[in-house]
Amino acid sequence: MTQAELNRALSHATGESIREIARRGFVPLTQVPCEREPLIADWDEIQSARRVPIFSRRNGGRRT
Repeated sequence: MTQAELNRALSHATGESIREIARRGFVPLTQVPCEREPLIADWDEIQSARRVPIFSRRNGGRRT
């Protein structure tokens, strides 16, 4: 079953528009669940890319 056929079948069964069904992202089920890799953030790498001054201003950040 193609994605378009699935969207049409769900639209017909639920009474929703095909556009609404497509927006909600229904997909055909498979025999074996497709596990995706977890999203991981390397905070050390992200922090090293930021340009942050090591020392703060002595006058509390106010310009004189």
